[in-house]
Amino acid sequence: MTTITDPLETCLCGSGLDYADCCGRYHSGEHYPPTAEALMRSRFSAYARRDVGYLLNTWDTSKRPADIDFSKETAHWQKLAIVSTKKGSGQDSKGIVEFKAFYRQDGEDYFMHEISRFVKSNSRWLYLDGVIKAAGKVAASTDSGKNAPCPCGSGKKFKRCCGR
Repeated sequence: MTTITDPLETCLCGSGLDYADCCGRYHSGEHYPPTAEALMRSRFSAYARRDVGYLLNTWDTSKRPADIDFSKETAHWQKLAIVSTKKGSGQDSKGIVEFKAFYRQDGEDYFMHEISRFVKSNSRWLYLDGVIKAAGKVAASTDSGKNAPCPCGSGKKFKRCCGR
């Protein structure tokens, strides 16, 4: 099931672009993501929109599940923060993207911190697999600003973590 959104809505991937000019181009099949990071961003947006077709089509066949069941999914994905990338450019055949994804569930804010691996096959980037480094509730903080502890619970200052 794909959730329909306004194409002029800001894309959830964190690029700051309108959905139609960002991940919408990839979800429609008009273009393929040129880097592992662009694929990660588009997969996050597809996950938030519950676009099973796109998620399965961008998953390497060696690790792809038969289906993705969103029927019991209650998380509302809010934003994506890319922590780092290693390789994954147009010239590479492999790439790694470390990210933090934030979501709201049952009135509470949560995060997931993952390192994902990508491979390029036939000039297309594909998601291979990922390892979750941390996940949990976003810590409430009365302290705010760039020097405040990051709400994702990493223990780093906001400016050195999700504030990048």
